[in-house]
Amino acid sequence: MDLETFRQESQSDFPTNKKLKDRLRRLKPKDLDLRFAENHEEVFQEIDCLDCANCCKTTSPIFLQTDIDRIAKVFRMKPSQFIDEYLQRDEEGDFVLRSSPCPFLGVDNKCLVYEDRPKACREYPHTNRKNMAGILNLSLKNTLICPAVHKIFRQIEKEYRK
Repeated sequence: MDLETFRQESQSDFPTNKKLKDRLRRLKPKDLDLRFAENHEEVFQEIDCLDCANCCKTTSPIFLQTDIDRIAKVFRMKPSQFIDEYLQRDEEGDFVLRSSPCPFLGVDNKCLVYEDRPKACREYPHTNRKNMAGILNLSLKNTLICPAVHKIFRQIEKEYRK
């Protein structure tokens, strides 16, 4: 995956994706969820996250206390030590990583704590969940981070043009 090409394409497509997001708000919630879920399945048959890992390289998930406790245990650390070493509070008061790329990202793009990764990582990029209407703004932002989300928006846009 050429991340520079992706970055340019996703930024170029952002205004179109923003308009699409506004149009998608008019859909019935169940229809919106179904549209995303179908495209999610199709896109992830083609895209392998290990070829990219851009989410792990550029953003931080929110760490819930249960995530902190679980991962700290993996490293045989106290949760407070884990927080001091790896996390900080963001503007909303959530725990996020101090730095990027993620310190748990291996050179092969594999997660060193995959089995114990945060809930936000497990659910990313959130395109196959219920209540997509509630996270359309987040999904739009994710078109700039995740090639799969970008492709899902492109496919939905094509469906709208038919």
